[in-house]
Amino acid sequence: MSLASLLSSEQIIPEMQATERWPAIVELIDILVRQKKINAASRESILAALKQREETMSTGIGFGIAIPHASSDDVTEVVAAFGRSTQGIEFDALDNAPVKFVVLFIVPKNQFQTHLRTLASIAKFLNDRSVRESLAGAGTKEEILSVFQERAQK
Repeated sequence: MSLASLLSSEQIIPEMQATERWPAIVELIDILVRQKKINAASRESILAALKQREETMSTGIGFGIAIPHASSDDVTEVVAAFGRSTQGIEFDALDNAPVKFVVLFIVPKNQFQTHLRTLASIAKFLNDRSVRESLAGAGTKEEILSVFQERAQK
């Protein structure tokens, strides 16, 4: 499952306001609520699932990347949001470096294989230095989305 298929420009934040892990996660969840990808009534339970996952181990995987994720009965399909921070977000990442790119996704509760495949696909995609450089250089939501779309076709 590619990020290009999960994102629209409305699910992208080209410059996140948050400077710390939890406010960054909330900022991305609120985008999904505004876009009606997540029901507003489910917001708190999804945030609780994300918090529980983060308390197990930070989803800041290094190279300026964080992939907060959780499974929930409150979604029927995979939903995702992407945020970029030029100043960096303190995410308690494995390499202790600030996070520049945050991909948040929620998977339906009973879809464990989808969850693993989505996580692996996003990690592999962002592990490519040229992808991170392209994302860093993109100016707008639309330009960021086009990076995802172009790479998905390769």
